[in-house]
Amino acid sequence: MEYSDAGVNIKLGDDASKVLYEAAKLTWENRKGKFGEVIAPFDDFSGIRVIRVAELPKGTVMNLGFDGVGTKMELGERIGKHDTVAFDLLAMVCDDAVVRGGEPVIVGSILDVKSLGTGDVSHIGLVKQLAVGYINAANAAGVAIINGEIAELGARVNGYGPFNYNWGAGVVWFADERKMFTGREIKAGDKLIGLREYGLRSNGLSLVRKIMLKTHGENWHEQEYNGKNLAELALYPSKIYCKAVVDLLGGIWDEPKAEVHGVVHVTGGGVPGKLGRVLKPSGLGASLDDLFKPCELMHYCQEKGNVEDPEAYRTWNMGQGMIIISPEPENVKKVMDKYNIESKVIGEVTGTEGIFIKSKGIFSLDKELYF
Repeated sequence: MEYSDAGVNIKLGDDASKVLYEAAKLTWENRKGKFGEVIAPFDDFSGIRVIRVAELPKGTVMNLGFDGVGTKMELGERIGKHDTVAFDLLAMVCDDAVVRGGEPVIVGSILDVKSLGTGDVSHIGLVKQLAVGYINAANAAGVAIINGEIAELGARVNGYGPFNYNWGAGVVWFADERKMFTGREIKAGDKLIGLREYGLRSNGLSLVRKIMLKTHGENWHEQEYNGKNLAELALYPSKIYCKAVVDLLGGIWDEPKAEVHGVVHVTGGGVPGKLGRVLKPSGLGASLDDLFKPCELMHYCQEKGNVEDPEAYRTWNMGQGMIIISPEPENVKKVMDKYNIESKVIGEVTGTEGIFIKSKGIFSLDKELYF
């Protein structure tokens, strides 16, 4: 017997690794001339890569963060579109870094696939789609990708269609210890500046898929809503905010462009869950009376799945992918405008615990929800 009899094609594996390596190399320009510059002693996809971190300022700290795409890749599997999935991957890891005031610098990932192909069938073209997203998402995040591991795991990985995969990543981030957020910097009266998100990001997809399956059956990805394919709406790539937020905070080298007391990445748990976690150390609350409107797919899922507004706000981002807590909203908006990120004041921090949300959902529109 040969290794290929167990479903592992060494030749295709090497080819796929080279694809991701070449994609990773194109992201190294994002750190060129900066701390975190990638150094490769010799040019080979299996060779060692290191990053330059000499002469970092006193008080610099480092951390690691890990996350994955979740079940969103099934949407790509259903319609054969994989060139935006990396935006979801890097948004989940890199945008988490700025929550504590950090600057994401390098990313490494592991792509577990069912198979890269058998016989005359090769999925290298689909790996190339992933690689295109890899490059574009890294540019949006301002990070360098240092590797791209691939493993063929056979029946341990399943999904929809012939090409199935799971994708996870780790990020290395640095911060000025004196500028890190603890939650205790937040004060009553601070404004909450929402950064708009037009899609689902990588959260709440299991509920979306369950609603779609119940409403339209197994081939729900072939259906349309307002002239748009449902799977494409659900696959809408995550907005990556970290590059703009690092500029706002000044990273470890520069002065902040606004006084910022906290950053909220709205992922699993939604606005009340993630904002509540950031507010907890201060014992303060929040009133959100001018939120962005949720994307059309969230309203559609609310209607078809009978998802009440409180549950929707606990499950999805409902239109805001990140929230900046600051007494200087005008200065925050100036930076966001530079990066073409739509932002506005959506509420403020209050002196008592609890989160009040003026709903933009379909069942309690303009009514106040309490969490």
